Amino acid sequence: VAMETVSLEHQIQSVQRHIAFLKKEQMELLHDLHLEILRLQKHCSELTHDLEIKELEARQQDVLDRELEQKCRAMEAQLQEKERDNLELRKELRHKETLVAALRSSLRSKERRFLEELKRRSHRVTILDTELQKQTAAAAYLS
Repeated sequence: VAMETVSLEHQIQSVQRHIAFLKKEQMELLHDLHLEILRLQKHCSELTHDLEIKELEARQQDVLDRELEQKCRAMEAQLQEKERDNLELRKELRHKETLVAALRSSLRSKERRFLEELKRRSHRVTILDTELQKQTAAAAYLS
């Protein structure tokens, strides 16, 4: 019976050592799990923060894209208006070029007629001058 008691005490001590060892292992495991949970929570917070920043940037980019699109449409409308104005100015320029060509032609025609008239009058003046000289010579001879 004493031997059984000693053996039983040894078994109880062995079981208690195993229980103490398992408790120690469980505590270390729980501690490591808590550390891992904290690390994962921190990582999750960082990822959430990054995601929020990216979503904010995406919203800001969307706003910028819409603003740029509106500006682009406005610039395209201005360009079309300028092209219409340019077309009108080209039409007006062609019309004025036609008027200038007609005026030049008319001016050349008038200049030709003026020169012809000037030649005629110059010739007439020469004839009259010659006749005057003859009459002056005749009057001088007679006096």
